[in-house]
Amino acid sequence: MYIRTSAAVLLAAAAILSGCGPHAPGGDVQMHEVRMAMSASQNDPALAHRWAAFKALFERATGLPVKVYQSSDYNGTIQAVASNQVDVAALAGGGYANLDAQIGMLAAPILTNRDAEGGIGYYSAIIVKRDSPYRTIRDLKGRSLGYVDFNSTSGYLYPRAKMREQGIDPDTLFGKTSFSGGHIQSVMAMQNGQFDAAIVEMLGGTPETGFSAGPYYTLARRGLIDPKAFRIIWTAGPIPNAALVVRTDRPQSFIDTVRGAAAAMPFDDPQTWSDIGQIDGSTYAAVDRSHYATIIKLRAEDIARRRGQN
Repeated sequence: MYIRTSAAVLLAAAAILSGCGPHAPGGDVQMHEVRMAMSASQNDPALAHRWAAFKALFERATGLPVKVYQSSDYNGTIQAVASNQVDVAALAGGGYANLDAQIGMLAAPILTNRDAEGGIGYYSAIIVKRDSPYRTIRDLKGRSLGYVDFNSTSGYLYPRAKMREQGIDPDTLFGKTSFSGGHIQSVMAMQNGQFDAAIVEMLGGTPETGFSAGPYYTLARRGLIDPKAFRIIWTAGPIPNAALVVRTDRPQSFIDTVRGAAAAMPFDDPQTWSDIGQIDGSTYAAVDRSHYATIIKLRAEDIARRRGQN
């Protein structure tokens, strides 16, 4: 495999490699293309533009053609990595925990987003219509709630665990729950009266400072919802940000190049970094499996609890 990369990319790779990243077998494996996976149901309407930027970036860095595969749901991306159909994917913590349970060290997170203040987490929130009578999560007793996806960290796994910590049983509090398939879908379904409340992710702030990014704000900027028509009644977090995940049975030179090229983007190409929806001042931070240990544990506990109820 021939790897081509700029001096800036090499410097970025060297700066973040110490003590991080998988030590993969397969150094003699020949790669003829790079395969990336994405979930079409993710909350960012500019997702195709974002992955087009990464496609061009990795083609320049590796000298190989890059193919992007879209899945209609979270599980499609997870299974694409698990079944060795792709080399690189972006996965939230819950998705990575699912992947880890299937193939263990054959996949590893290498990078996650870090905001300008150094934060590497986001929040889950329950939103309701502003004119509704619901003020707290307990006010939703017997009402309907929209989850995002079984493999969604902020839209299912994490908030359910935090409810239990607060003495709330998510399986009995709500009268009806269902999956919308995506964060944007949850907001739109609630606006259309399908749910009394919906769980969505919130970014770019804290419950104390307020939020500025996420699917709710994306829809508001596009004029699809009136942001004043909703309010937050409950939050949980911070949750570890999503990760760039690689198959570790790829050549180490490939893994290092992908890591270095992505980490260099906010410095080498800040305009593209902004164009793909990244917040000003944000960068990538190196991570490994230990960063998602809590999410891995929560997923295992949730599955064990549900199996015990059957």
